[in-house]
Amino acid sequence: MKYKSIILFIVMLASMLLLTACNTQQQTNQPKGIYIGGTLGIVAKFQPFGVTEDNIYSIYDSETFPIETTFTNKGEYEIKPGDVTIKLLGPSEKEFSGIANWELKNKDTVEKISELTPNGGEETLSFASDAKYLSPVTGAIQRAWFANIEYKYQTYAIVPEVCLKEDLTDKRVCEVKDPKKAVSVSGAPITITNVEEDTSGKGIMALKFKIKNVATGKVALPAEDFSPNLDKLSFSLDDSAWECKSTGKINEARLINGEAEIVCKLKEALAKGALSTTQVKLTLDYKYRDIISEKIQIKQSVK
Repeated sequence: MKYKSIILFIVMLASMLLLTACNTQQQTNQPKGIYIGGTLGIVAKFQPFGVTEDNIYSIYDSETFPIETTFTNKGEYEIKPGDVTIKLLGPSEKEFSGIANWELKNKDTVEKISELTPNGGEETLSFASDAKYLSPVTGAIQRAWFANIEYKYQTYAIVPEVCLKEDLTDKRVCEVKDPKKAVSVSGAPITITNVEEDTSGKGIMALKFKIKNVATGKVALPAEDFSPNLDKLSFSLDDSAWECKSTGKINEARLINGEAEIVCKLKEALAKGALSTTQVKLTLDYKYRDIISEKIQIKQSVK
């Protein structure tokens, strides 16, 4: 009896070890997220103009005050010098003195979010250290400052397992129409919400990427100006065997209500019996524009 109990214990222990090994193997083989992700790009704010009274910055008309904005890179594209342009808007330039610049670009490289920099890099742009309101003030007035932020950015999406299968009845290795759940998308205001694989003729695989502007800003092609009625971006796939279009245009998409679809197809049909998987990376390239605001109260000095 004692001998049988020992044997039973050994069998159970071996089974538990085997199950643990299998679970570890499955976890090891599961694709890990390449990107941290998120829906933010550049996040900016005004630095304090002065002291706050009733939740508004207040100064006397005899005082000077600084005008500075700080922006933080909350996405996963490294900002290069000159990628960010911030322009002051709102009050007329004639109303204030001491403002050396009304438009500035970043001077430094600003790091993306990562495990080492989870909050992202930041830079402060100083428009004035001693700005002053010029007109006479009776009692108190309020002025609203705006900062228009325009920046270059990219979004990356990696599909780790695209099924390349000439014979769809072959059940081995992979399935063409399986949802691509393991897609990794980098943090950015333009994101990829869904990726599907299908066929577009015998032996021709097709990938459908749905993209969306998940923030509130405007979008433009990297080399073009912003349009009040159009949001456009460019895109590319890292594999030349594919051709990508959006509403018939190669490597250019127009966002309708903030959304668009990109379809990438193999240029040539797969050879008979072809059966493999491959990884592809889609890059979205664009300029993004957003705006921030802050009020300031200017009070009459005691004479």
